[in-house]
Amino acid sequence: MTVVEFTIGRLARETGCKIPTIRYYEQIGLLPKPIRSAGNTRLYGPAHRARLDFIQHCRELGFPQAAIRGLLDLTDHPDRSCEAVTEIAAAHLADVNRRLASLSTLKDELTHMIEACEGGRVTQCRIVETLADHSHGHCLGHDHGDKGRVECGN
Repeated sequence: MTVVEFTIGRLARETGCKIPTIRYYEQIGLLPKPIRSAGNTRLYGPAHRARLDFIQHCRELGFPQAAIRGLLDLTDHPDRSCEAVTEIAAAHLADVNRRLASLSTLKDELTHMIEACEGGRVTQCRIVETLADHSHGHCLGHDHGDKGRVECGN
């Protein structure tokens, strides 16, 4: 049986993944290094394509790189229990739920700010006033979250 081999350009076109991203995935070990032709061109096979599709789907679902690495490790050992896969997915779901709660709070805060605005001049704008200093009771909450994300109302 002949193994189909193709270039990085073809892999990029067929998967919609950019060439620098494919190289990056190789560099960090998510995608195995391909064989090289006599002219030193990367040559990929169907297994590379399948793995890249898997990585991309994980990224589309928002899985962090460490989780993708763990999932790939598990897929490389298909006889293992599925429990570890479930744990990774459950941890990601918990993170998604935390982010959704944060976004809901953010939505409430922005709605409150907009509803408090009575128009007029910027010097009297409640939105600008709230953004400038939320510690004087204009903001629904005082904790604006972790790592620079806004999370009013906590």
